[in-house]
Amino acid sequence: MAVKIRLARYGARHRPFYRIVVSDSRSPRDGRFIEKLGIYDPLQDPPLIQVDRDKVEEWVRKGAQLTGAVAGLLKKAGIQDLKHKS
Repeated sequence: MAVKIRLARYGARHRPFYRIVVSDSRSPRDGRFIEKLGIYDPLQDPPLIQVDRDKVEEWVRKGAQLTGAVAGLLKKAGIQDLKHKS
């Protein structure tokens, strides 16, 4: 089972709100997920990024892959040193 850390879109039309979630790569973008790791609200000024660093590190250690969007958000949040450790 390939696991990814990605964004799931919530909110109304033209009012997006995202959750940072761990999900199976085969499930739909807004479908079932394994665990919620944080939130991203691009409409606030500055954009709100809240992430549970310990949970993200735990999932990366287990082999979860970050999507490009989530990797960029984590970099902005100051979490840069995530590497898969065997």
